[in-house]
Amino acid sequence: MTKADYLGLADRVAADIAAGTLKPGDRLPPQRDFADTHGIAASTASRVYAELLRRGLVVGEVGRGTFVSGQARRGVAAPGEPRGVRIDLEFNFPILPAQSALISRSLAGLERPADLELALRPATSGGTLAVRHAAAAFLSEGSWTPAPDQFVFTGAGRQSIAAALAAVVPPGGRCGVEILTYPFIKGIAARLGVSLVPLAMDEGGVRPEAIQSAHREGQLSAIYLQPTIQSPLGMTMSPARRADLLRVVEKLDITVIEDNVYGFLDDATPLAAHAPERCIVVDSLSKKVAPGLNLGFLVTPPRLRESVMAAVRSGGWAAPGYAFAAAQRMMSDGTIAELVRLKRLDAQARQRIAADCLAGFDVRTSGKSYHLWLTLPAHWRSQALVAAASRHDIGLTPSTTFAVTPGHAPNAVRLALAGPSMDLLDAGLRTLAGILNAREDDFDLTE
Repeated sequence: MTKADYLGLADRVAADIAAGTLKPGDRLPPQRDFADTHGIAASTASRVYAELLRRGLVVGEVGRGTFVSGQARRGVAAPGEPRGVRIDLEFNFPILPAQSALISRSLAGLERPADLELALRPATSGGTLAVRHAAAAFLSEGSWTPAPDQFVFTGAGRQSIAAALAAVVPPGGRCGVEILTYPFIKGIAARLGVSLVPLAMDEGGVRPEAIQSAHREGQLSAIYLQPTIQSPLGMTMSPARRADLLRVVEKLDITVIEDNVYGFLDDATPLAAHAPERCIVVDSLSKKVAPGLNLGFLVTPPRLRESVMAAVRSGGWAAPGYAFAAAQRMMSDGTIAELVRLKRLDAQARQRIAADCLAGFDVRTSGKSYHLWLTLPAHWRSQALVAAASRHDIGLTPSTTFAVTPGHAPNAVRLALAGPSMDLLDAGLRTLAGILNAREDDFDLTE
């Protein structure tokens, strides 16, 4: 069978999905049965299913089969934009009721012509000396005290990740990542021509021997990790695991891209405190402040700063001047520090609600995190649960979104706790617990 033939079969399945004949959560027949039905070889059926996986139209669940993706209607494999569901457990944008007043006080006067004129001027990836000093003081954590001349800035955390990846991994190169990871790294890597290599994890995070094994198979230029409040699992690496991991990357001469965007919720010291020449730290204000008033940070080893700045320029990722002016004020006057204090308390309160509502279920998280990982009962599949929850106006994210390797996702979902009000969060989680206690067969998911 030619390539056009198996792509034609994939197109037919895709058309059934688009038409609603096949709906999110529906199970496709086993590949052998699909082959028999269409009079094709089993190897050809495998190519059809692989093409559907590539398009993000289906997902594979280990030991369960292939299912129409809950994302299929949106046509993407990574998260889309917030969908306006009543109870959003997909996206983590912590916005506190009191924070607008705090930010407003901090930015008072910035609208004055003289101040606004400075804020609206073109900005560079290096920012100003004043904002670099403010950022260095603000991000210092325990024994980690980054120098002002290590900083590079972008318009958002995702842009910082892209700049770091572009600076240290050449097109066609390999970057190791946690086997369940921040979903947008997949799209970033694809656009940069970088291959992501999944690294095995245990309850402590990435296993150092997994880095060694992946490097033996093909040289890794870098690894991308979230050592503190990892998403989606919520874990924080122990000091012992951090030390073991750094010994391996030092020996193998691998750069670490350390995503610290959730680090403000924990007191763990960044990896960069122990290996400043080995690590690029990525951070942003999207969680600490708000997605609408954002600034991305890169704390770079001196040897890599020029390369990172060049990547920011070539990518068009420089932050606007107003973001610098606002961030400098809020970092310097303690506004962001107060927001961090309040959001730590908020996250802990939300975790207590989740622990109460989901008691008895298999939950993995940290009491400090804004998200949790829920392994599903055996009678539920992640895609079917997403579809069932959607019918109750609850949005949540299936494990396939976080899996680096298509078809190898555990039977789980991530729940983001930051968005709903406390009352809606409680109501949504109790509704979800009721769904989980029922059986998948009780929900007609194909109407």
